[in-house]
Amino acid sequence: MKKIIALTIIATFALTGCNTVAGIGKDVQKAGQAVQGASGH
Repeated sequence: MKKIIALTIIATFALTGCNTVAGIGKDVQKAGQAVQGASGH
């Protein structure tokens, strides 16, 4: 279940508009934090 939530969060960040390289980096960082939070670490 946690994997589904994490993948949903990652997909949401990926689709919300990373228009620049900096934007992509921020989105990846936020997605990583979300996955880490979902895993309980």
